[in-house]
Amino acid sequence: MSQKLKAGILGGTGMVGQRFIALLENHPWFEVTTIAASPRSAGKRYEDAVGGRWKMDTPMPESVKDIVVMNVNEVEAVASEVDFVFSAVDMSKDEIKAIEEAYAKTETPVVSNNSAHRWTPDVPMVVPEINAGHMEVIEFQKKRLGTQRGFVAVKPNCSIQSYAPVLTAWMEFEPYEVVATTYQAISGAGKTFKDWPEMVGNVIPYIGGEEEKSEREPLRIWGEVKDGVIVPASSPVITCQCIRVPVLNGHTAAVFVKFRKNPTKDRLIEKLRNFSGKPQELGLPSAPKQFIQYLEDDNRPQVTEDVDYENGMGVSVGRLREDTVYDWKFIGLSHNTVRGAAGGAILCAELLKAQGYITAK
Repeated sequence: MSQKLKAGILGGTGMVGQRFIALLENHPWFEVTTIAASPRSAGKRYEDAVGGRWKMDTPMPESVKDIVVMNVNEVEAVASEVDFVFSAVDMSKDEIKAIEEAYAKTETPVVSNNSAHRWTPDVPMVVPEINAGHMEVIEFQKKRLGTQRGFVAVKPNCSIQSYAPVLTAWMEFEPYEVVATTYQAISGAGKTFKDWPEMVGNVIPYIGGEEEKSEREPLRIWGEVKDGVIVPASSPVITCQCIRVPVLNGHTAAVFVKFRKNPTKDRLIEKLRNFSGKPQELGLPSAPKQFIQYLEDDNRPQVTEDVDYENGMGVSVGRLREDTVYDWKFIGLSHNTVRGAAGGAILCAELLKAQGYITAK
């Protein structure tokens, strides 16, 4: 590409916003040219606005340090500087819905990490390897918004990334009942151990809203576009518990599955290793070469060993074995702020560009 598309980050000073900035450093298609945040950060150099709150393992990219942060509420001004935006704003759900649609109505595509629009019927919620075809609902959304190129697209919750792709790989065996328990890292709450010392050596058996998202969002991903909206699937039925654990990055899931067609272990593993989708077919820049890896060792996957598999964009699975109550059980692991948040949204934006939905203004 001779010229990179100009990307803005809404909510660029928070943890997910920082992850966007870190992942987009030297991106072949996109360049961060604009950062917007709350009024208290507006007018400051990005480095000064973040101050000592840079939470990434890698240094802040030199290319963003001197960017003057804009006020995220000055929609027209921010939109005039960019071809599209990533949204990671920290507001109420209603405020997020309103501001993301406001940006879309300035003819600026919005690729959101937020949950506000995940159940808006004509907004695609996409894991690109699973339901790339749902992007077609954007044409119906644009008619509703009265736009030519502006729209909102979202990625799903971080908690489902460690098991929904696995179940997708096994759909031909007709999973119909699933029990999942997720063990979720503190970065999912935008925290580090420095911010949240009471999490050291602790487990909290509740994360607000996570269980509902973990049970329902996979069904929307497996749904179909019908009459201009996405109609969720009705099966498999999922019940979930979500637990906060003293881990910085990486959501682990312990999952039990019942199938209508009972496959062999070899067939299940084969399906995981061969599973791929549009990102692999198109060779998108952030796409993992192998989306799901299966690990034979009994003590894998482990956060310390496997969370960064495929630069944090892959899913690791292990301990697949027959169960005495359900048919099969397994352990899944995904990186919650890469595949589960900013990285997943960047992959969505790459897909949208490849499909012609995101172009230069």
